[in-house]
Amino acid sequence: MSTLQFSKEFNALENILYSFALRLTKNREDAKDLIQETALRAYKHRDKFTVGTNFKSWVSTIMRNTFINQYRKAKLRRNVNEPVESFLFALENKNAIPNQGEVNIRMQEYDKIFDAIGEIYSIPFLLFYRGYEYKEIAQYLDIPIGTVKSRIFLARKKLKKRINARYGN
Repeated sequence: MSTLQFSKEFNALENILYSFALRLTKNREDAKDLIQETALRAYKHRDKFTVGTNFKSWVSTIMRNTFINQYRKAKLRRNVNEPVESFLFALENKNAIPNQGEVNIRMQEYDKIFDAIGEIYSIPFLLFYRGYEYKEIAQYLDIPIGTVKSRIFLARKKLKKRINARYGN
């Protein structure tokens, strides 16, 4: 896909993408940032797009994955930047507070565990965790509400099983 074709296709979807980004971020500025990041990633990987297939779906998938990745990073930053007072409960624990290296390794392991359950389960789970209702998730993913509930339940079950297998009860 040429640069000109890409620009034409992307600009034609601008309003649709903005609406989608706004639903994901629930913030106008963040939605604009998400569109820019999506445009950069889509442009960078435009050679992977198969001409004749659905450009809107392709770009929407990039946007959704970009949002999920940014959310994961932001969540990790929030945890790292939390004040020490929020970790006082750990002082009651017999185990010592792990150092930052251990925390980073554990977070990487959690990411691997999360990725291992597959997008079919992780995307509804992340959206639910982000605060979306079952109905909103169903509309966004274009699947029945029952399927959303089932996938979230199975995601929890798979995550619990993998975490318990890795770290014990």
